Amino acid sequence: MILRSILAALAACSLLPAAPAAAAQSAPSRLFASDEPIKLTIQAPLPQLMRNREFRGSVPGTIVEPGGQRVAAEFELRGLTRRTVEVCDFPPIRVDFPTPPPATSLFAGQNKLKLVTHCRSNAGFQQNVLLELAAYRMYNQLTPRSMRVRLANIDYVDADGRPIVSRVGFFLEDITQVARRNGLGEIRARERIPTTYLNPVDAGRYGLFQHMLANHDWSMRAGPPGAYCCHNANLVGTLAPGQVTPVAYDFDFSGFVNAPYATPPDELGLSSVRQRQYRGYCIHGAQALAAASEFRAKKAQIIGVLAGIPGLEPRTQASAAAFLDRFFAEIATDDGAAKALRRCTG
Repeated sequence: MILRSILAALAACSLLPAAPAAAAQSAPSRLFASDEPIKLTIQAPLPQLMRNREFRGSVPGTIVEPGGQRVAAEFELRGLTRRTVEVCDFPPIRVDFPTPPPATSLFAGQNKLKLVTHCRSNAGFQQNVLLELAAYRMYNQLTPRSMRVRLANIDYVDADGRPIVSRVGFFLEDITQVARRNGLGEIRARERIPTTYLNPVDAGRYGLFQHMLANHDWSMRAGPPGAYCCHNANLVGTLAPGQVTPVAYDFDFSGFVNAPYATPPDELGLSSVRQRQYRGYCIHGAQALAAASEFRAKKAQIIGVLAGIPGLEPRTQASAAAFLDRFFAEIATDDGAAKALRRCTG
């Protein structure tokens, strides 16, 4: 019955709200205009932050770019699970620029950025960072309404110049720039978003993409109490029926990344983050089924992202590709995709 309902909904898809017309897309900022890794030094009293995880303020420091240009910045810890000392020796960082970086800087036009760090120093965690970066680039293959990323090899040094650690990380495009690049507005809402407000095409694609990654740690509609919507998603578009696009971020709890600390939500009854259970909304079943066809058409590009990630070890790449292959086998036909979508939400 559910399978027939989804297929019938696909036939009636033209009756559902269309994706909002976007203004002409603008080019990404200089930092995110290339996928080439960059080499940086971050100099700041970071050990002070690492010792006090509850501190919500920032510390001043400097980013030294290739060629030696120095850009003033402020650094603060961010995140939830990865912020805790039990999980990460080196948690994620937020980078704020108190004064606009000069036009000659890689960071020209940036105001604030998230920096995804290595969590712990062993090689396995480095591979986790690279897999999470790959997830963002896979989403870029499917829609421009996604966050771009820039890989960086970073030397961290204390305020007095003493080396701390050198590890890989990546910068994440801010949602304000994602919105501007797509000719859309950023939505900041503290209330729960009605399902009918979500753009059905984008929401269907979002749900299927998270299913591909076996990521269950998200919400397109609500955030933590008192926080802006949503959980591991930002919103762009217009706060009106059919006009809200969710933009996904934070994939470290996915089965695709398979971080050592990741666990599935208790309420889903899964034994491993590597298990897939579709969590998209039933109302978007037709659009998710249409997205499955889009995914199949772009399978080579999606899996091909892995080969373009510098430092991703062959064993890691092969395991990640095999994990994605199982998803593509699951959605190889419309009937197979509809069966995967039958455990939808709502």
